[in-house]
Amino acid sequence: MNDETVGAGGLPSSVLSGDEAQPAAPSPAEAATRVRPEPTTPPQAGVVTVPEIEPMPLVAEPEPALPPAVDLTAPALYLNREMSLLDFQERVLEEAEDSANPLLERVKFLSIFSSNMAEFYMVRVAGLKQQVAAGVRDLSADGLTPAEQLQLVRDRASSLLRRSRRAFKALRDELCAAGIYILDYDELDDAQKRFADEYFESYVYPVLTPLAFDPARPFPHISNLSLNLAILIRTPEGEERFARVKMPRALPRLVPVCAPEASGPHCELKPDQPSRGRAFHFVWLEQLIISHMDMIFPGSEVVEAHAFRVTRDAEVAIQELEAEDLLETIEEGVRKRRFGSVVRVTVTPSLPDFVRDILVENLKLDPEDIVVLEPPIGASNLMELYKIDRPDLKDTPFRPAPLQLLDDEEQVDLFAAIRERDILLHRPFDSFEPFVDLLKQAASDPDVLAIKMTLYRVGKDSPVVEALLEAAQNGKEVAALVELKARFDEESNIGWARRLEQEGVHVVYGVLGLKTHSKIALIVRREGKRIRRYLHLGTGNYNVVTATQYTDLDFLTADEAMGEDATELFNFLTGYALRESYESFLVAPNTIRSGLEGLVMREIEHARAGRGGHMILKANSLVDAKVTKLLYEASIAGVKIELLIRGICQVRPGVLGVSENIRVRSVVGRFLEHSRVYYFGNAGDPTVLVGSADLMRRNLDRRVEILFPIKDPSLIKRLKADALDIYFADNTHARDMQPDGTYVRAQVAEGEERVDAQQTLIERSMRHAPSS
Repeated sequence: MNDETVGAGGLPSSVLSGDEAQPAAPSPAEAATRVRPEPTTPPQAGVVTVPEIEPMPLVAEPEPALPPAVDLTAPALYLNREMSLLDFQERVLEEAEDSANPLLERVKFLSIFSSNMAEFYMVRVAGLKQQVAAGVRDLSADGLTPAEQLQLVRDRASSLLRRSRRAFKALRDELCAAGIYILDYDELDDAQKRFADEYFESYVYPVLTPLAFDPARPFPHISNLSLNLAILIRTPEGEERFARVKMPRALPRLVPVCAPEASGPHCELKPDQPSRGRAFHFVWLEQLIISHMDMIFPGSEVVEAHAFRVTRDAEVAIQELEAEDLLETIEEGVRKRRFGSVVRVTVTPSLPDFVRDILVENLKLDPEDIVVLEPPIGASNLMELYKIDRPDLKDTPFRPAPLQLLDDEEQVDLFAAIRERDILLHRPFDSFEPFVDLLKQAASDPDVLAIKMTLYRVGKDSPVVEALLEAAQNGKEVAALVELKARFDEESNIGWARRLEQEGVHVVYGVLGLKTHSKIALIVRREGKRIRRYLHLGTGNYNVVTATQYTDLDFLTADEAMGEDATELFNFLTGYALRESYESFLVAPNTIRSGLEGLVMREIEHARAGRGGHMILKANSLVDAKVTKLLYEASIAGVKIELLIRGICQVRPGVLGVSENIRVRSVVGRFLEHSRVYYFGNAGDPTVLVGSADLMRRNLDRRVEILFPIKDPSLIKRLKADALDIYFADNTHARDMQPDGTYVRAQVAEGEERVDAQQTLIERSMRHAPSS
């Protein structure tokens, strides 16, 4: 939406900027505060400034001067994308630090944090480095060059990583007190060492490949995210040589060692209660390897050995040609990803400078790409501890509520149930099984003629794909759009695509130039003399594993208008039937942006007409300059805006004269918040859209996305209560953004009940779940 359109629509003059805006003089009350115009000098790199609030006299002058127009594109009104993403990682780290969470859940959060940070370097830092290398000088929305952003994120990321090591030390002591010991090799007792030595000789030594580096042998290739040992050896001739040993990924990083009752040599805390069941003892794999260097380099003296980890650029360059060529291109890109340019090398403080120099020179590093951390390097492997059989140290398991349908029959006719009414599932509190059962029923139903589906991330051993294969074997027309460009899932999706093709499924790989991110399944069924279409639309992937880990929404309907839209959409995805608009759906890249803009403008009109304006927007990310500017315009017009944004958020709330009507909240809890819900009050007759699209330019303009309406008033009421309102009542895992962009954790006020949104939904689900 351009500024001319905004002006023609008669938005408040404070929204406009430039000489053409001639706002009316404010009343004395309105003039009490105003936003001081931005300074003409650019902000200092790395410093984000909020527009200052200038107090004004309450008594108007005889001829008041016109207030300066608010420039809604001012960099100070926009938060930096990269720093906002690191803010989210900090919230994940806080969950690892929070003693209110069960101990092994905290370990899990620390592992997730480490994995997230690796991806941040692989994708975001790598992108900034590419821009700097290319000499890009374009400014971000908050007014920073790529070089300035790169320095900022390096400093902030390093600080968070150091903090994560402090969190690990605290967790290690608490694990020790709970009977879970993480030991170095030299801390093992004699019995433990005998067990560890036998394990090394039987399982580790046979798979190790030491690689020397000398004038006759080049520096070895080091793959992405590999953990390695940098080793200095002294030959019998007295020469010092560098060698590298790669840690085998096929073996556990934390090696369990059979041991008698032990207290753990480094355990500083005394257990406040006896551990339940037997104790668990582990030794780091790198420590085990280092202790046996004499076997790896016989005849040479091992002077020292140090762990290091390489992180490479993970972006896959894709040249889109025909489908087969696209498949081969992505396969090649996945192979090359292992050896993309290095964006980070993590080392321990004990690594000598001369070894660091070897890594810098041979990996073509900027010295700033060396990140020095206390061990362990690669803390994502701590997830291995989560497999320990200690339910007392984990969240209480629960069974998702089954679908309450019809007459509680053992074999529910899901087609009949969907014909009767639309069905909304809220994962993981509701089971994902009804959709899987629907697909299985469709695969064997003789009246089902066709199944069409998009597959983005389905995971391994997928019952969803198995149902499609069965349907094809039963003679049904089956079409699957397999998105090969789902980052880090390319290999899995390539494998599924080939297997589907072998069974006669029509497999396509998306639309040229657009990633297909929408989640939709269409089942075409013959019923008497008519054809009926059944739909599944959702916010999450068709992945039974993440269905238990993410909060998502699934919608099952036989709505005729939506069925028609779905048919037209699949014709677009598999052919050339591009439509500019749909009856019920908003579809990116054509109509989601304009559709959302229209709904925001309607709320602005309601607010200006005195009917109130209200929006609740729930998404993973909000980082789009046009959307942000429009939300500021709505706030200025008096629209109440509640943003429930899990991760990146560009909007700066609470700035007087601009965004004082905007509230931004993030919830990080047991499950990853993943659903997208866009609620517009519409003066008491709400419009609610659900779908796969975040409020990001890539989702709105460069992907195939779907937003679909929820029409049933009872479902709208439930959706608002369970997916929106309850999160704004949360005072346990919620954080509220402040005007300066920082987040403050919600607190239980005196006399207020503790509200944990996800736990409340779990308890509600368990009341409807069958007893085990």
